[in-house]
Amino acid sequence: MKKLSNYVQDRWVDGAGKGTVLYDPVQGTALASADATGLDLNAAYDWARQSGGPALRDLGYAGRAALLGKIVDVLQANKEKYYDIALRNSGTVKADSAIDIEGGIFTLSWYAKAGAKLSSQSFLTDGDVTPLARDNVFAVQHIQVPIQGLAILINAFNFPSWGLWEKAAPALLSGVPIVVKPATSTAWLTYEMIRDVVEEGILPPGAISLICGRPDGLLDALNGLDIVSFTGSADTAATLRSHPRILRDGVKLNAETDSVNSAILGPDADPTSVELLVREVVRELTIKSGQKCTAIRRILVPEQSYDTIAQSLAQKLAKVTVGDPRQDGIRMGSLVNLAQLEAVRAGIAILEQHADILFDGREQLVIDAPTDSACLPPVLFGVRQPDDHPTVHDVEVFGPVATLIPYRDINHAWQLARRGMGSLVASIYSEDKAFLTHTALALGDSHGRVHLVTAAVSKVHTGHGNVMPQSNHGGPGRAGGGDELGGLRALSFYHRLVAVQAGPEVLADLLG
Repeated sequence: MKKLSNYVQDRWVDGAGKGTVLYDPVQGTALASADATGLDLNAAYDWARQSGGPALRDLGYAGRAALLGKIVDVLQANKEKYYDIALRNSGTVKADSAIDIEGGIFTLSWYAKAGAKLSSQSFLTDGDVTPLARDNVFAVQHIQVPIQGLAILINAFNFPSWGLWEKAAPALLSGVPIVVKPATSTAWLTYEMIRDVVEEGILPPGAISLICGRPDGLLDALNGLDIVSFTGSADTAATLRSHPRILRDGVKLNAETDSVNSAILGPDADPTSVELLVREVVRELTIKSGQKCTAIRRILVPEQSYDTIAQSLAQKLAKVTVGDPRQDGIRMGSLVNLAQLEAVRAGIAILEQHADILFDGREQLVIDAPTDSACLPPVLFGVRQPDDHPTVHDVEVFGPVATLIPYRDINHAWQLARRGMGSLVASIYSEDKAFLTHTALALGDSHGRVHLVTAAVSKVHTGHGNVMPQSNHGGPGRAGGGDELGGLRALSFYHRLVAVQAGPEVLADLLG
Protein backbone atom coordinates (compact mmCIF):
# COMPACT_ATOMS: atom_id res chain seq x y z
CA MET A 1 0.00 0.00 0.00
CA LYS A 2 1.00 3.59 -0.55
CA LYS A 3 1.95 5.43 2.63
CA LEU A 4 0.64 8.98 2.92
CA SER A 5 3.32 10.93 4.77
CA ASN A 6 2.81 14.23 6.56
CA TYR A 7 4.53 17.43 5.43
CA VAL A 8 5.66 19.55 8.39
CA GLN A 9 8.62 21.92 8.80
CA ASP A 10 9.29 21.46 5.07
CA ARG A 11 9.99 17.75 5.28
CA TRP A 12 8.00 14.58 4.80
CA VAL A 13 7.41 12.70 8.06
CA ASP A 14 5.72 9.33 8.61
CA GLY A 15 3.45 8.81 11.59
CA ALA A 16 4.58 6.55 14.42
CA GLY A 17 1.38 4.47 14.60
CA LYS A 18 -0.36 1.77 12.59
CA GLY A 19 -2.38 4.28 10.63
CA THR A 20 -5.76 4.13 8.91
CA VAL A 21 -6.27 2.19 5.67
CA LEU A 22 -7.96 3.85 2.68
CA TYR A 23 -10.05 1.53 0.48
CA ASP A 24 -11.54 1.37 -2.99
CA PRO A 25 -15.26 1.69 -2.10
CA VAL A 26 -16.36 -0.45 -5.05
CA GLN A 27 -13.81 -3.24 -5.22
CA GLY A 28 -12.79 -3.17 -1.56
CA THR A 29 -9.07 -3.06 -2.35
CA ALA A 30 -6.71 -1.50 0.22
CA LEU A 31 -5.09 1.52 -1.46
CA ALA A 32 -3.06 3.50 1.05
CA SER A 33 -2.54 4.19 4.73
CA ALA A 34 -2.46 7.49 6.59
CA ASP A 35 -1.08 8.19 10.04
CA ALA A 36 -0.19 11.34 11.97
CA THR A 37 0.70 9.77 15.33
CA GLY A 38 3.62 11.38 17.14
CA LEU A 39 3.90 14.61 15.14
CA ASP A 40 5.37 17.58 17.00
CA LEU A 41 2.64 20.04 16.14
CA ASN A 42 3.99 22.79 18.38
CA ALA A 43 7.21 22.85 16.37
CA ALA A 44 5.32 22.50 13.08
CA TYR A 45 3.00 25.41 13.81
CA ASP A 46 5.85 27.63 15.06
CA TRP A 47 7.75 26.94 11.83
CA ALA A 48 4.72 27.90 9.75
CA ARG A 49 4.16 31.15 11.67
CA GLN A 50 7.81 32.21 11.83
CA SER A 51 8.96 31.13 8.35
CA GLY A 52 5.93 30.80 6.10
CA GLY A 53 4.02 33.86 7.27
CA PRO A 54 6.75 36.51 6.84
CA ALA A 55 7.90 35.03 3.51
CA LEU A 56 4.37 35.11 2.11
CA ARG A 57 3.61 38.62 3.37
CA ASP A 58 6.83 39.99 1.85
CA LEU A 59 5.57 39.01 -1.60
CA GLY A 60 2.53 41.30 -1.57
CA TYR A 61 -0.87 40.42 -3.04
CA ALA A 62 0.23 40.35 -6.67
CA GLY A 63 3.27 38.23 -5.85
CA ARG A 64 1.16 35.73 -3.98
CA ALA A 65 -1.38 35.70 -6.80
CA ALA A 66 1.45 34.71 -9.15
CA LEU A 67 2.21 31.73 -6.89
CA LEU A 68 -1.42 30.59 -7.17
CA GLY A 69 -1.07 30.74 -10.95
CA LYS A 70 2.01 28.50 -10.79
CA ILE A 71 0.10 26.00 -8.63
CA VAL A 72 -2.62 25.93 -11.28
CA ASP A 73 -0.02 24.99 -13.91
CA VAL A 74 1.28 22.11 -11.78
CA LEU A 75 -2.19 20.74 -11.10
CA GLN A 76 -3.17 21.00 -14.77
CA ALA A 77 -0.12 18.97 -15.75
CA ASN A 78 -1.03 16.14 -13.38
CA LYS A 79 -4.82 15.97 -13.84
CA GLU A 80 -4.97 12.46 -15.25
CA LYS A 81 -3.26 11.10 -12.16
CA TYR A 82 -5.81 12.88 -9.99
CA TYR A 83 -8.72 11.43 -11.97
CA ASP A 84 -7.32 7.94 -11.46
CA ILE A 85 -7.02 8.48 -7.72
CA ALA A 86 -10.58 9.82 -7.48
CA LEU A 87 -11.89 6.82 -9.42
CA ARG A 88 -10.19 4.38 -7.07
CA ASN A 89 -10.49 6.15 -3.72
CA SER A 90 -13.83 8.01 -4.05
CA GLY A 91 -15.66 5.67 -6.43
CA THR A 92 -16.82 8.51 -8.67
CA VAL A 93 -17.45 8.57 -12.40
CA LYS A 94 -15.24 10.99 -14.35
CA ALA A 95 -17.91 13.68 -14.65
CA ASP A 96 -18.31 13.72 -10.86
CA SER A 97 -14.55 13.73 -10.28
CA ALA A 98 -14.32 16.74 -12.59
CA ILE A 99 -16.51 18.80 -10.24
CA ASP A 100 -13.93 18.22 -7.53
CA ILE A 101 -10.70 18.36 -9.54
CA GLU A 102 -11.55 20.94 -12.21
CA GLY A 103 -13.55 22.92 -9.65
CA GLY A 104 -10.53 23.19 -7.37
CA ILE A 105 -8.25 24.26 -10.21
CA PHE A 106 -10.80 26.81 -11.49
CA THR A 107 -11.14 28.32 -8.02
CA LEU A 108 -7.37 28.68 -7.72
CA SER A 109 -7.21 30.23 -11.16
CA TRP A 110 -9.96 32.72 -10.34
CA TYR A 111 -8.18 33.92 -7.20
CA ALA A 112 -4.86 34.12 -9.06
CA LYS A 113 -6.42 36.50 -11.60
CA ALA A 114 -8.38 38.50 -9.01
CA GLY A 115 -5.36 38.81 -6.72
CA ALA A 116 -3.18 40.15 -9.52
CA LYS A 117 -5.37 43.27 -9.59
CA LEU A 118 -5.09 44.05 -5.88
CA SER A 119 -3.19 46.95 -4.35
CA SER A 120 0.59 46.74 -4.08
CA GLN A 121 0.24 47.77 -0.43
CA SER A 122 0.62 45.26 2.40
CA PHE A 123 -2.97 45.69 3.53
CA LEU A 124 -6.50 46.27 2.20
CA THR A 125 -8.50 49.43 2.86
CA ASP A 126 -12.01 49.18 4.28
CA GLY A 127 -14.08 52.26 3.52
CA ASP A 128 -12.96 55.87 3.45
CA VAL A 129 -11.30 58.17 5.95
CA THR A 130 -13.91 59.35 8.48
CA PRO A 131 -13.42 62.54 10.55
CA LEU A 132 -13.26 62.21 14.32
CA ALA A 133 -12.73 65.91 15.05
CA ARG A 134 -13.76 69.29 13.65
CA ASP A 135 -12.05 70.35 10.43
CA ASN A 136 -10.81 66.77 9.95
CA VAL A 137 -7.73 67.36 12.10
CA PHE A 138 -8.13 63.84 13.51
CA ALA A 139 -9.72 60.94 11.65
CA VAL A 140 -10.00 57.17 11.33
CA GLN A 141 -9.23 54.81 8.46
CA HIS A 142 -10.22 51.16 8.72
CA ILE A 143 -7.81 48.72 7.11
CA GLN A 144 -7.52 44.94 6.94
CA VAL A 145 -4.11 43.47 7.68
CA PRO A 146 -3.16 39.80 7.08
CA ILE A 147 -3.09 37.77 10.28
CA GLN A 148 0.37 36.81 11.52
CA GLY A 149 -0.77 33.41 12.75
CA LEU A 150 -1.65 30.34 10.70
CA ALA A 151 -4.81 28.82 9.26
CA ILE A 152 -5.79 25.20 9.83
CA LEU A 153 -7.97 23.97 6.97
CA ILE A 154 -10.08 20.96 8.01
CA ASN A 155 -11.81 19.46 5.00
CA ALA A 156 -14.59 16.91 4.38
CA PHE A 157 -14.29 13.57 2.59
CA ASN A 158 -16.46 14.45 -0.41
CA PHE A 159 -14.22 17.11 -2.01
CA PRO A 160 -10.52 16.30 -1.41
CA SER A 161 -9.49 18.70 -4.20
CA TRP A 162 -12.02 21.54 -4.30
CA GLY A 163 -12.37 21.54 -0.51
CA LEU A 164 -8.62 22.05 -0.24
CA TRP A 165 -8.14 24.77 -2.83
CA GLU A 166 -11.27 26.83 -2.12
CA LYS A 167 -9.82 27.43 1.36
CA ALA A 168 -6.14 27.51 0.42
CA ALA A 169 -6.53 30.05 -2.41
CA PRO A 170 -7.82 33.01 -0.31
CA ALA A 171 -5.59 32.06 2.64
CA LEU A 172 -2.37 32.02 0.61
CA LEU A 173 -3.43 35.12 -1.34
CA SER A 174 -3.89 36.86 2.01
CA GLY A 175 -0.35 35.90 3.08
CA VAL A 176 -1.35 33.31 5.68
CA PRO A 177 0.50 29.95 5.97
CA ILE A 178 -1.83 26.95 5.90
CA VAL A 179 -1.95 23.59 7.66
CA VAL A 180 -4.13 21.23 5.62
CA LYS A 181 -6.03 18.45 7.42
CA PRO A 182 -8.03 16.42 4.87
CA ALA A 183 -10.60 13.79 5.83
CA THR A 184 -8.61 10.57 6.18
CA SER A 185 -10.83 8.35 4.01
CA THR A 186 -10.07 10.32 0.80
CA ALA A 187 -6.79 11.99 1.78
CA TRP A 188 -4.83 10.38 -1.08
CA LEU A 189 -5.89 12.97 -3.68
CA THR A 190 -5.09 15.89 -1.36
CA TYR A 191 -1.72 14.30 -0.57
CA GLU A 192 -0.76 13.89 -4.23
CA MET A 193 -1.74 17.44 -5.12
CA ILE A 194 0.25 18.96 -2.28
CA ARG A 195 3.21 16.67 -2.98
CA ASP A 196 3.27 17.82 -6.61
CA VAL A 197 3.21 21.47 -5.54
CA VAL A 198 5.93 20.93 -2.93
CA GLU A 199 8.22 19.13 -5.38
CA GLU A 200 8.02 22.10 -7.74
CA GLY A 201 9.21 24.43 -4.97
CA ILE A 202 6.52 27.00 -5.69
CA LEU A 203 5.72 28.16 -2.16
CA PRO A 204 8.23 29.61 0.32
CA PRO A 205 9.34 27.44 3.29
CA GLY A 206 6.64 27.06 5.92
CA ALA A 207 3.81 28.27 3.68
CA ILE A 208 2.06 24.90 3.48
CA SER A 209 1.85 21.88 5.78
CA LEU A 210 -0.12 18.65 5.44
CA ILE A 211 -1.41 16.33 8.15
CA CYS A 212 -2.78 12.97 7.00
CA GLY A 213 -4.60 10.77 9.49
CA ARG A 214 -5.74 11.71 12.99
CA PRO A 215 -3.08 13.55 15.01
CA ASP A 216 -3.00 14.12 18.74
CA GLY A 217 -3.96 17.66 19.72
CA LEU A 218 -4.64 19.21 16.31
CA LEU A 219 -5.95 22.40 17.94
CA ASP A 220 -3.94 22.28 21.18
CA ALA A 221 -0.89 23.98 19.64
CA LEU A 222 -2.87 26.95 18.32
CA ASN A 223 -2.84 30.41 19.88
CA GLY A 224 -5.43 33.15 19.95
CA LEU A 225 -4.16 34.76 16.74
CA ASP A 226 -4.58 31.62 14.62
CA ILE A 227 -7.73 30.65 12.70
CA VAL A 228 -9.57 27.46 11.76
CA SER A 229 -11.71 26.85 8.66
CA PHE A 230 -13.83 23.69 8.92
CA THR A 231 -16.16 21.76 6.62
CA GLY A 232 -17.97 18.70 7.97
CA SER A 233 -20.72 17.60 10.31
CA ALA A 234 -22.50 19.81 12.82
CA ASP A 235 -21.47 17.42 15.60
CA THR A 236 -17.79 17.84 14.77
CA ALA A 237 -18.22 21.60 14.51
CA ALA A 238 -19.77 21.62 17.99
CA THR A 239 -16.77 19.68 19.31
CA LEU A 240 -14.41 22.21 17.72
CA ARG A 241 -16.33 25.15 19.18
CA SER A 242 -15.97 23.68 22.68
CA HIS A 243 -12.18 23.40 22.40
CA PRO A 244 -10.36 25.73 24.84
CA ARG A 245 -8.34 27.38 22.05
CA ILE A 246 -11.59 28.48 20.39
CA LEU A 247 -13.90 28.82 23.40
CA ARG A 248 -11.45 30.59 25.71
CA ASP A 249 -8.51 31.89 23.66
CA GLY A 250 -10.52 33.34 20.79
CA VAL A 251 -9.20 31.35 17.83
CA LYS A 252 -11.46 32.40 14.97
CA LEU A 253 -13.55 29.56 13.47
CA ASN A 254 -15.43 29.38 10.18
CA ALA A 255 -17.74 26.35 9.96
CA GLU A 256 -19.73 24.95 7.04
CA THR A 257 -21.89 22.04 8.23
CA ASP A 258 -25.15 20.16 7.69
CA SER A 259 -27.84 21.60 5.44
CA VAL A 260 -31.31 20.43 4.40
CA ASN A 261 -31.41 22.37 1.13
CA SER A 262 -34.55 22.94 -0.95
CA ALA A 263 -35.59 23.12 -4.57
CA ILE A 264 -38.88 25.01 -5.02
CA LEU A 265 -41.23 24.92 -8.01
CA GLY A 266 -43.16 28.18 -8.32
CA PRO A 267 -46.96 28.20 -8.00
CA ASP A 268 -47.26 28.93 -11.74
CA ALA A 269 -45.84 25.41 -12.35
CA ASP A 270 -44.76 26.48 -15.83
CA PRO A 271 -43.99 23.36 -17.95
CA THR A 272 -40.43 24.55 -18.63
CA SER A 273 -39.91 25.23 -14.94
CA VAL A 274 -41.18 21.73 -14.13
CA GLU A 275 -38.71 20.24 -16.59
CA LEU A 276 -35.82 22.28 -15.20
CA LEU A 277 -36.63 21.36 -11.61
CA VAL A 278 -36.94 17.64 -12.36
CA ARG A 279 -33.67 17.65 -14.29
CA GLU A 280 -31.81 19.44 -11.50
CA VAL A 281 -33.21 17.21 -8.76
CA VAL A 282 -32.05 14.09 -10.61
CA ARG A 283 -28.61 15.64 -11.13
CA GLU A 284 -28.28 16.53 -7.46
CA LEU A 285 -29.40 13.07 -6.36
CA THR A 286 -26.83 11.34 -8.54
CA ILE A 287 -23.75 13.64 -8.71
CA LYS A 288 -21.17 12.17 -6.31
CA SER A 289 -23.99 9.86 -5.18
CA GLY A 290 -25.66 12.77 -3.41
CA GLN A 291 -22.64 13.35 -1.18
CA LYS A 292 -22.61 17.13 -1.43
CA CYS A 293 -23.32 19.61 1.32
CA THR A 294 -25.29 21.64 -1.24
CA ALA A 295 -27.35 18.72 -2.61
CA ILE A 296 -31.15 19.01 -2.83
CA ARG A 297 -32.75 17.23 0.14
CA ARG A 298 -36.31 18.60 -0.09
CA ILE A 299 -38.35 19.27 -3.24
CA LEU A 300 -41.19 21.74 -2.60
CA VAL A 301 -43.97 21.77 -5.21
CA PRO A 302 -47.59 23.05 -5.38
CA GLU A 303 -50.08 20.51 -4.04
CA GLN A 304 -51.70 20.09 -7.44
CA SER A 305 -48.32 19.21 -9.01
CA TYR A 306 -47.26 16.62 -6.42
CA ASP A 307 -48.32 13.46 -8.28
CA THR A 308 -47.07 14.67 -11.67
CA ILE A 309 -43.65 15.59 -10.27
CA ALA A 310 -43.42 12.32 -8.37
CA GLN A 311 -44.07 10.36 -11.56
CA SER A 312 -41.58 12.39 -13.61
CA LEU A 313 -38.83 11.99 -11.03
CA ALA A 314 -39.43 8.25 -10.69
CA GLN A 315 -39.26 7.75 -14.47
CA LYS A 316 -35.96 9.59 -14.78
CA LEU A 317 -34.39 7.98 -11.71
CA ALA A 318 -35.25 4.54 -13.09
CA LYS A 319 -32.93 5.25 -16.02
CA VAL A 320 -29.90 6.05 -13.85
CA THR A 321 -27.24 3.36 -14.15
CA VAL A 322 -25.42 2.67 -10.88
CA GLY A 323 -22.28 0.59 -10.46
CA ASP A 324 -18.54 0.37 -10.95
CA PRO A 325 -17.42 3.74 -12.42
CA ARG A 326 -14.73 1.93 -14.42
CA GLN A 327 -17.40 0.50 -16.71
CA ASP A 328 -18.81 2.34 -19.72
CA GLY A 329 -22.35 3.63 -19.39
CA ILE A 330 -22.29 3.99 -15.61
CA ARG A 331 -23.76 7.33 -14.56
CA MET A 332 -23.45 7.06 -10.80
CA GLY A 333 -20.67 5.41 -8.79
CA SER A 334 -20.52 4.56 -5.12
CA LEU A 335 -20.61 6.20 -1.74
CA VAL A 336 -17.18 7.02 -0.36
CA ASN A 337 -16.86 3.92 1.86
CA LEU A 338 -18.82 1.26 3.71
CA ALA A 339 -19.13 3.39 6.84
CA GLN A 340 -20.88 6.07 4.81
CA LEU A 341 -23.09 3.40 3.23
CA GLU A 342 -24.25 2.30 6.66
CA ALA A 343 -24.87 5.91 7.71
CA VAL A 344 -27.06 6.50 4.64
CA ARG A 345 -28.96 3.26 5.22
CA ALA A 346 -29.62 4.34 8.80
CA GLY A 347 -30.94 7.69 7.56
CA ILE A 348 -33.21 5.96 5.06
CA ALA A 349 -34.57 3.76 7.84
CA ILE A 350 -35.50 6.89 9.82
CA LEU A 351 -37.26 8.55 6.88
CA GLU A 352 -39.16 5.35 6.11
CA GLN A 353 -40.97 5.81 9.42
CA HIS A 354 -42.23 9.26 8.42
CA ALA A 355 -42.59 9.34 4.63
CA ASP A 356 -43.68 7.21 1.70
CA ILE A 357 -41.18 5.77 -0.76
CA LEU A 358 -41.99 7.10 -4.23
CA PHE A 359 -39.00 5.49 -5.94
CA ASP A 360 -36.74 2.82 -4.50
CA GLY A 361 -33.60 2.34 -6.56
CA ARG A 362 -32.45 -0.40 -4.18
CA GLU A 363 -34.74 -2.72 -6.13
CA GLN A 364 -32.57 -2.19 -9.21
CA LEU A 365 -29.44 -4.06 -10.19
CA VAL A 366 -26.08 -2.50 -9.37
CA ILE A 367 -23.92 -3.02 -12.45
CA ASP A 368 -20.52 -4.76 -12.34
CA ALA A 369 -19.98 -4.15 -8.64
CA PRO A 370 -19.62 -6.68 -5.81
CA THR A 371 -22.62 -7.13 -3.54
CA ASP A 372 -20.56 -5.77 -0.63
CA SER A 373 -19.57 -2.58 -2.46
CA ALA A 374 -20.55 0.91 -1.26
CA CYS A 375 -22.90 1.44 -4.22
CA LEU A 376 -26.43 2.61 -3.39
CA PRO A 377 -29.01 3.69 -6.02
CA PRO A 378 -31.25 6.73 -5.40
CA VAL A 379 -34.26 6.68 -3.08
CA LEU A 380 -37.06 9.26 -3.38
CA PHE A 381 -39.44 9.84 -0.49
CA GLY A 382 -42.69 11.79 -0.39
CA VAL A 383 -44.84 13.21 2.40
CA ARG A 384 -48.28 14.69 1.74
CA GLN A 385 -48.67 16.37 5.15
CA PRO A 386 -45.29 18.07 5.70
CA ASP A 387 -46.47 20.15 8.66
CA ASP A 388 -47.07 16.96 10.62
CA HIS A 389 -43.70 15.35 9.91
CA PRO A 390 -40.84 17.48 11.25
CA THR A 391 -38.33 14.71 10.63
CA VAL A 392 -38.24 15.36 6.88
CA HIS A 393 -37.09 18.92 7.63
CA ASP A 394 -34.54 17.90 10.25
CA VAL A 395 -32.77 14.77 8.96
CA GLU A 396 -30.13 15.13 6.28
CA VAL A 397 -29.27 11.80 4.68
CA PHE A 398 -25.88 12.43 3.09
CA GLY A 399 -26.40 10.33 -0.02
CA PRO A 400 -28.73 9.87 -3.02
CA VAL A 401 -31.89 10.58 -0.99
CA ALA A 402 -34.47 13.39 -1.22
CA THR A 403 -38.07 14.02 -0.17
CA LEU A 404 -40.91 15.44 -2.29
CA ILE A 405 -43.08 17.89 -0.31
CA PRO A 406 -46.30 19.72 -1.38
CA TYR A 407 -47.12 23.27 -0.31
CA ARG A 408 -50.50 25.05 -0.19
CA ASP A 409 -49.50 28.60 -1.12
CA ILE A 410 -46.44 30.84 -1.39
CA ASN A 411 -46.25 31.62 2.32
CA HIS A 412 -46.45 27.91 3.10
CA ALA A 413 -43.60 27.21 0.67
CA TRP A 414 -41.40 29.82 2.34
CA GLN A 415 -42.34 28.49 5.76
CA LEU A 416 -41.39 24.94 4.79
CA ALA A 417 -38.05 26.00 3.27
CA ARG A 418 -37.19 27.91 6.44
CA ARG A 419 -37.87 24.84 8.57
CA GLY A 420 -34.44 23.66 7.55
CA MET A 421 -33.31 26.20 10.21
CA GLY A 422 -30.43 27.47 8.10
CA SER A 423 -29.41 26.10 4.71
CA LEU A 424 -26.62 26.59 2.22
CA VAL A 425 -28.83 27.02 -0.84
CA ALA A 426 -32.38 27.06 -2.17
CA SER A 427 -33.09 26.95 -5.90
CA ILE A 428 -36.35 28.36 -7.29
CA TYR A 429 -37.90 27.44 -10.66
CA SER A 430 -40.55 29.75 -12.07
CA GLU A 431 -41.42 32.22 -14.82
CA ASP A 432 -43.14 34.51 -12.31
CA LYS A 433 -40.51 37.19 -11.72
CA ALA A 434 -42.38 38.76 -8.81
CA PHE A 435 -42.50 35.39 -7.07
CA LEU A 436 -38.78 34.87 -7.69
CA THR A 437 -37.73 38.22 -6.25
CA HIS A 438 -40.05 37.95 -3.26
CA THR A 439 -38.74 34.46 -2.55
CA ALA A 440 -35.12 35.64 -2.67
CA LEU A 441 -35.93 38.21 0.02
CA ALA A 442 -38.12 35.85 2.07
CA LEU A 443 -35.41 33.18 2.23
CA GLY A 444 -32.37 35.44 2.31
CA ASP A 445 -31.93 35.41 6.08
CA SER A 446 -32.12 31.61 6.31
CA HIS A 447 -30.02 30.67 3.26
CA GLY A 448 -26.50 31.49 2.16
CA ARG A 449 -27.40 31.43 -1.51
CA VAL A 450 -30.69 31.71 -3.45
CA HIS A 451 -30.52 30.33 -7.00
CA LEU A 452 -33.29 31.66 -9.29
CA VAL A 453 -33.88 29.76 -12.53
CA THR A 454 -36.03 30.81 -15.49
CA ALA A 455 -36.16 29.56 -19.06
CA ALA A 456 -33.93 32.48 -20.08
CA VAL A 457 -31.01 31.13 -18.02
CA SER A 458 -31.75 27.43 -18.45
CA LYS A 459 -28.61 26.76 -20.50
CA VAL A 460 -26.20 28.99 -18.61
CA HIS A 461 -27.04 28.85 -14.91
CA THR A 462 -24.32 27.25 -12.81
CA GLY A 463 -26.55 24.71 -11.08
CA HIS A 464 -28.18 24.35 -7.69
CA GLY A 465 -25.26 22.58 -6.04
CA ASN A 466 -22.24 24.06 -7.80
CA VAL A 467 -20.25 26.43 -5.61
CA MET A 468 -18.60 29.22 -7.60
CA PRO A 469 -15.68 31.29 -6.25
CA GLN A 470 -17.52 34.50 -7.13
CA SER A 471 -20.49 33.64 -4.87
CA ASN A 472 -20.82 33.33 -1.12
CA HIS A 473 -20.71 29.77 0.21
CA GLY A 474 -22.10 29.15 3.68
CA GLY A 475 -25.32 29.50 5.58
CA PRO A 476 -26.79 30.44 8.96
CA GLY A 477 -28.06 28.21 11.75
CA ARG A 478 -27.53 24.49 11.28
CA ALA A 479 -25.47 25.22 8.14
CA GLY A 480 -22.71 26.43 10.44
CA GLY A 481 -23.08 30.20 10.43
CA GLY A 482 -19.95 30.66 8.34
CA ASP A 483 -19.17 32.01 4.92
CA GLU A 484 -16.47 31.29 2.35
CA LEU A 485 -15.59 32.51 -1.12
CA GLY A 486 -17.84 35.32 -2.36
CA GLY A 487 -15.06 36.71 -4.50
CA LEU A 488 -12.46 38.78 -2.66
CA ARG A 489 -14.73 38.84 0.40
CA ALA A 490 -13.09 35.51 1.24
CA LEU A 491 -9.90 37.35 2.15
CA SER A 492 -11.63 39.02 5.11
CA PHE A 493 -11.50 35.83 7.17
CA TYR A 494 -7.70 35.79 6.84
CA HIS A 495 -7.31 39.46 7.78
CA ARG A 496 -7.89 41.50 10.93
CA LEU A 497 -9.92 44.68 10.75
CA VAL A 498 -8.15 47.53 12.54
CA ALA A 499 -9.14 51.17 12.99
CA VAL A 500 -6.14 53.46 12.52
CA GLN A 501 -6.78 56.84 14.19
CA ALA A 502 -4.42 59.69 13.33
CA GLY A 503 -4.01 63.09 11.80
CA PRO A 504 -4.59 63.53 8.06
CA GLU A 505 -0.89 63.69 7.19
CA VAL A 506 -0.17 60.38 8.91
CA LEU A 507 -3.19 58.69 7.31
CA ALA A 508 -2.17 60.03 3.90
CA ASP A 509 1.28 58.50 4.38
CA LEU A 510 -0.30 55.21 5.46
CA LEU A 511 -2.45 55.10 2.35
CA GLY A 512 0.42 56.01 0.08
